[in-house]
Amino acid sequence: MTADALDQADPLASLRARFVGAETPLVYFDGNSLGRPLSATGPRLAAFVEQQWGGRLIRGWDERWFDLPRVLGDELGRIVLGAAPGQTAVGDSTTVLLYKAMRAAVAARPGRTEIVIDRDNFPTDRYLADGVARECGLTLRWIDVDTSSGVSADLLAAAVGPQTALVVLSHVAYRSAYLADASALTRIAHDAGALVLWDLSHSVGSVPTELDAWDVDLAVGCTYKYLNGGPGAPAFVYVAAQLLDELEQPVQGWMGARDPFLMGPSYAPAPGIQRMLSGTPPIIGMLAMQDMLALIDEVGMDAVRVKSVGLTEHAIAIADATLPGVTLASPRESAWRGGHVTLNHPHMREATAALWAQDVIPDYRDPQGLRIGLSPLSTSYAEVEAGLASVRVALEGLTG
Repeated sequence: MTADALDQADPLASLRARFVGAETPLVYFDGNSLGRPLSATGPRLAAFVEQQWGGRLIRGWDERWFDLPRVLGDELGRIVLGAAPGQTAVGDSTTVLLYKAMRAAVAARPGRTEIVIDRDNFPTDRYLADGVARECGLTLRWIDVDTSSGVSADLLAAAVGPQTALVVLSHVAYRSAYLADASALTRIAHDAGALVLWDLSHSVGSVPTELDAWDVDLAVGCTYKYLNGGPGAPAFVYVAAQLLDELEQPVQGWMGARDPFLMGPSYAPAPGIQRMLSGTPPIIGMLAMQDMLALIDEVGMDAVRVKSVGLTEHAIAIADATLPGVTLASPRESAWRGGHVTLNHPHMREATAALWAQDVIPDYRDPQGLRIGLSPLSTSYAEVEAGLASVRVALEGLTG
């Protein structure tokens, strides 16, 4: 089918008009790094300044803000995470929450000496795992993976053992878009007696997740990619109910204390997910994602996933047919692929720079990869076709 026919048949096509800038000719292939804002978000932010911040002032903390990290966490759990209430909170950056979760997890497995992580995991995850291992006197056990795929059951089973305290995995690989079998990999880690921390940053809002059903221990994810929370929007952390009162996170701030306003001489952790918080929550940073959560709730994650698969399959088909010399660096089967596609060519770095100058915005990832992030609700099939036509022209200009 042509791009126009696909757009006409797309039941979610009309939602594109709700996003700022979607009506312009700019082609946006970077929704997996920073999502477009919804048109409703500007008025929401303005109303907050005028009515809540400006109108209620400090009273806002008692009326709503103090509970917002947990209230919004429960909404994330219900709409996109497959998590029952009381297990998810919003606050801090992805990096900070990953650190907290890693340190808490290894402390909960005393006597074990290893953290297992793959060499192609997102740099922050690898850097943090290295730092936590050095802090705690542990060893990193690395899993070597193909940069066009990710961690399989066989690879993980060969890496874990009686010394494994924690396994750190990404649900969707940032480079290849490999979609891990979270349920199977979690079970393998548990059979070895280890805890598992999942990074959901490249899947949440694009790929359905079922954290409770998968028996996940901990998960962290950002909210500025497919959840459209804006630059630097705070991340979320999930801790399974059975672990909540066992884990002790290392950044002991007043917001995670049992009685934050007691201001006592010593720290006692709050019960439940509140203990994963540290400092004053970034309320303004939580506003934009609420509009996107409402939109996803309106259409359902299953419909979002259908559109995502359709867009990535369309991109792969066009690349196969029109981009000679380009190789697919993502799984070809949609069951193993998240919401983006990576295309390799020796001149992709230069092509990316040329495309940006023409208002075609993908991003580049070594080795030689043009990464096309297709945010399902704000991207059209025609946009995919137009963008890849520009990729073809850019490569032709570089290769003669």
